[in-house]
Amino acid sequence: MTSSVSKGCFVFKPSVKKRRKTPTVEDYFTHGSEDTENSKLRFRNCQTLWDQMKADTELLQDELNRKILDSLLAFIRKNVSTFQRGTDDWASRMRAHEIPTAALVLGVNVPDHDMTFQSLSDQLQQSVTPFVVSVQATECAGQSCVCVCVSASGTPGKKRTSVGKDMQQHPPIVVIFKDLEAFNPRVLQDFILICSRYVEQLPLMFVFGIATSPSTIQHMLPHSVSSLLGIELFQSLSCTQHLASIIDKVILTYQFPFKPSGKVLQVLVSIFLYHDFSVRNFIKGLQLALLEHFHSQPLSVLCCKKEEALVHATELSPRDVERLQQLPSFMRYVEEQGPQEQVELLTSDDHVKEVCQKLLKDLHKYHKNYYPILRCLHVLTASLPKYPLGKQIRELHICCLEKNVWENEEYASAMQLLRMMAKDELTSALQKCAEILKHGKTLLEMKKSRRTKKMSHFEILRDQALEFIDSLVRSHLAPPESQPLYEVCYYSSSAVLRRHLNATPRTSIQTALSNPYHYLKNENLRAEDGTVSNAAPDICIVYKLHLECGRLINLYDWLEAYATVVSAAEGKDPDSADFGKVDELKHARFIQAVSELEFLGFIKSTKQKTDHVSRLTWGGC
Repeated sequence: MTSSVSKGCFVFKPSVKKRRKTPTVEDYFTHGSEDTENSKLRFRNCQTLWDQMKADTELLQDELNRKILDSLLAFIRKNVSTFQRGTDDWASRMRAHEIPTAALVLGVNVPDHDMTFQSLSDQLQQSVTPFVVSVQATECAGQSCVCVCVSASGTPGKKRTSVGKDMQQHPPIVVIFKDLEAFNPRVLQDFILICSRYVEQLPLMFVFGIATSPSTIQHMLPHSVSSLLGIELFQSLSCTQHLASIIDKVILTYQFPFKPSGKVLQVLVSIFLYHDFSVRNFIKGLQLALLEHFHSQPLSVLCCKKEEALVHATELSPRDVERLQQLPSFMRYVEEQGPQEQVELLTSDDHVKEVCQKLLKDLHKYHKNYYPILRCLHVLTASLPKYPLGKQIRELHICCLEKNVWENEEYASAMQLLRMMAKDELTSALQKCAEILKHGKTLLEMKKSRRTKKMSHFEILRDQALEFIDSLVRSHLAPPESQPLYEVCYYSSSAVLRRHLNATPRTSIQTALSNPYHYLKNENLRAEDGTVSNAAPDICIVYKLHLECGRLINLYDWLEAYATVVSAAEGKDPDSADFGKVDELKHARFIQAVSELEFLGFIKSTKQKTDHVSRLTWGGC
């Protein structure tokens, strides 16, 4: 009797699952929308303005950094050429073992530093040396910092376009310390001491990125080490000046159709001033406001350049016309018209489209006149003591957005102070105003028509000029809410923006744990009356059960309650013997959920009772 055993290998190909498509910004616009064409058009407008904002701000930041970067490059080139010529000056420096060091003071707006260092590194690699390395304190713990120069001399960087002949033969090694304050002082001292011994053979150079003060170098390095560095100080533009340039370029211009309201701008500026002084984060906040405006306002299809907006106005769908008629500003406009016109505006779509074109032209004209007058008023009031209307133009702009600026007591006080200003100071301020207003053909004609007296006496000229400025302010600095269709361009949901930008981790975590449907949008997780579905994630179930306990929680009772809820989620019969039974899998899931709650800071172990944990938080969301 024989038997045989056959062995075989069988391959089963797994079923091909379609990869889930990653949602795009366009999907964010069109998801759940009944009017797909409107959503796609809004997305295109948003994308166009987003790209324009990104390009304008990047170009402006490059221009603002150009001066200091050019100075840094000149400093490095000078030291390289001195080293290669072998002059007495360099020889004396070498005898002292000095390493050329640029102390670059960038300010406390740390999130903006990466862009500056990236630009510096790129320009150095293009025009000076391929051996450029940027290091951070987190990368240089212990002795690893000593290996920086070895890694920097390893592989050449980008292709150089304008490197001198001497620099190609003996290119310098530039080490950029991005965050000097965060480095371990002892490691930094050892590294400098080692490098000083080889500086005669290697053209080493340092760039110190400083966020606080140049005195940081003296605090971190003793004199015996700092004396080995030939330090030259470079000061970047302050972050507040940087912000003022961004606001002037992107917000205070009629050429950019999207406008943040006064409250939205105040939220962004407040986050800038009281959180991180980061211009980069300010721009991100502005981009978020742009995205939210185009997503939440269907009529933002008209928020584009004047010519495009007029074309889109003729192509409005009946649903868009209905939305237009429901705008509060348009309803106010209708109430101001005669009976016959009101009937036309409420019944004729074609007439509404014609009026919409007219109102869009008026809105564009309003913005075209608003910003020159705003700048003119700021030039006059910024020279006054105590800045009655604000030192920065953004403060005056916010004031004008909120209400009629001429109704403020500060405005009346400013006009009174201007009448008492010295002749030379007032003349200089008015000349600046004339430069600002010279591009308005219409505004200068208004000024000429008001010249009813001879221009020989200073007092007469002063009064006429100030009266003219006052008339311009009252004519053109009315709040945008006074303009029909202002909702098309202005985003005013400051609460939404604040919720996105001002993170409240505890509230978000508690919301996620007590109501997982809020974030996951899974219908199986929807629950009423503050309860949590038994199909919720384990941590949500454990969190909800812990809310029903006192200061000390018995782990075994907690586990049994958890097992009961999970058994119900599995569809087991409540009358069966297995219902609520704790098996190894449930036990492991419970332990993991409790560990996650402890990591999040909701509970902690206690020495009072070994089988209990202590609850740390009280109250709901």
